[in-house]
Amino acid sequence: MDPALTRNFSIIAHIDHGKTTLSDRLLEVTRTITERQKQDQLLDAMDLERERGITIKAHPVTMAYAARDGKTYQLNLLDTPGHVDFSYEVSRSLAACEGALVLVDAAQGVEAQTVANVQLAMNQNLMILPIINKIDLPGADPEKCRHQIEEVLALPGEDALLASAKEGIGIEDILEAIVERVPPPRLRGDDTLRASVFDSVFDSYRGVVSYVRVFSGTIEKGRRIRMMATGNDYEVKEVGVFTPKQSPRPALGPGDVGYLIANVKSTADVKIGDTVTDARKPAAEALPGFKEIHPMVFAGVYPVSSEDFEQLKLAIGKLQINDAALTFMAESSAALGFGFRCGFLGLLHMEIVLERLRREFGMDVISTYPGVVYEVDKTNGETQVIDNPLMLPEPQEIEEIREPLVKAFIMLPNEYIGDVLQLAMEKRGIVDHTETIDDGRVMLVCLLPLNEILVDFNDRLKSMTRGYGSMDYEHAGYQPAKLVRMDMLIAGEPVDAFATIVHRDKAASYGRKLAAKLKDVIPRQLFVVAIQAAVGGKIIARESIGAMRKNVTAKCYGGDITRKRKLLEKQKEGKKKMKAIGRVSIPQEAFIEVLKTSG
Repeated sequence: MDPALTRNFSIIAHIDHGKTTLSDRLLEVTRTITERQKQDQLLDAMDLERERGITIKAHPVTMAYAARDGKTYQLNLLDTPGHVDFSYEVSRSLAACEGALVLVDAAQGVEAQTVANVQLAMNQNLMILPIINKIDLPGADPEKCRHQIEEVLALPGEDALLASAKEGIGIEDILEAIVERVPPPRLRGDDTLRASVFDSVFDSYRGVVSYVRVFSGTIEKGRRIRMMATGNDYEVKEVGVFTPKQSPRPALGPGDVGYLIANVKSTADVKIGDTVTDARKPAAEALPGFKEIHPMVFAGVYPVSSEDFEQLKLAIGKLQINDAALTFMAESSAALGFGFRCGFLGLLHMEIVLERLRREFGMDVISTYPGVVYEVDKTNGETQVIDNPLMLPEPQEIEEIREPLVKAFIMLPNEYIGDVLQLAMEKRGIVDHTETIDDGRVMLVCLLPLNEILVDFNDRLKSMTRGYGSMDYEHAGYQPAKLVRMDMLIAGEPVDAFATIVHRDKAASYGRKLAAKLKDVIPRQLFVVAIQAAVGGKIIARESIGAMRKNVTAKCYGGDITRKRKLLEKQKEGKKKMKAIGRVSIPQEAFIEVLKTSG
């Protein structure tokens, strides 16, 4: 295909603003799919994506479009996820494009994620086309959206196209705008092969399938290629494009987006953002790559039944093949047995991985309380990176602990600003500044500790603002904080599964909350069991589970009172002895119950 007739573009938007529905309509109008193949959310291949109505993996697809000028164009669309946890997928897709369609919901207007994704597109110098979607809704206000597009996104509002992906309104105009306004691929002067890998999946029959965007030169079957990050050479077995299924082609040329299959056995050999070049005539330098992805949230993942450890190892390994952001290493816990310490991009990513383990592999798993990565300066001059509370050094060895911060963009209606400011302060946040979006909404820019927003922040924001608030965040470095490790002791024994790193000011309230929860789920013993929260040997909260008591005086009726006293004293001695040597075994259900609801 002539590169001048090729257009590469992405669709970016806030979650639920209609990206996937618009992709479906574009595929229909360009007749890329037949009536028989038609279905909603066509590019969302996973059941989880369909159920939750979200996109998790970026899906490329190539369409042929006969434009009004009589020419046939090749349009390469890269559908992108909208959720904050998957923004690395968005940046990878944008690097393979020249243009981006920004969807704005005509009823809801510009949301937090829209702003973040437009920033990503601007950083890549892409041509941005604003589209106001869902104009068929009763609450649609396109003029207000045009104003927000100008004020918040700094894009010309009069250029915004009106559309309804669901009803098929304005789809032709969008296709024409892509052809006219998105520039063709920028070509390099030479014909040296340079292609960027923006994703990879594992096929159990054919090995690793790499998704590539060719910047110069051509790739065809039989060519020896080199991966520049690893220096390994491979022979190309097949190249092709997505229509949306994999369709083999003789070659991929400059500007093309497609896939290549070489004899690569493991996705560890394919680095996302790597440059593919010719093994015989390699490029002098690699294309500017993507940032390495670093997990920000860590949690222990354990099988409910210890015999399933090997099976869990295989299952997580298979998930990691298609998910470069998931990391794992083996660990053991006295309470939960053998399991893995897994790293995730965020809480939704963690939820999806755990759900996929349950569904696709039938694994019954339990995860510990999620935590973040801390930097610890020790008194001996060493700096340690901690992702597990049990690894935190003793207080006397610590010079300073730093926690990760996020810069959060929170959009909300004016009337809820007081409640949200209070929530931000409760979570130890600082409001940097506020921006007025229009007469009804504002955007708060806050600095918050990542640890504080992990579990319930988004849910509370949604319920506080009746569902109208939205949040997006980006990582903003580290700051020193007064953090301590809180251990839970049950009958004097620390239970490692419940250890957490908390802020010193919040340790007592969190300890009371967890102790009360444990009191409800630990079965009663024949002696009093103390549940204590401790920080550095100091008890900060306590609950007691009363003893089960056998009525030893039941057979004494009437007669001498001393007989009863003697029996009760004997019972008391027995309980004292039992308490000295007795151990409390916590049933698995108690761990599952507490760890499921911790928050």
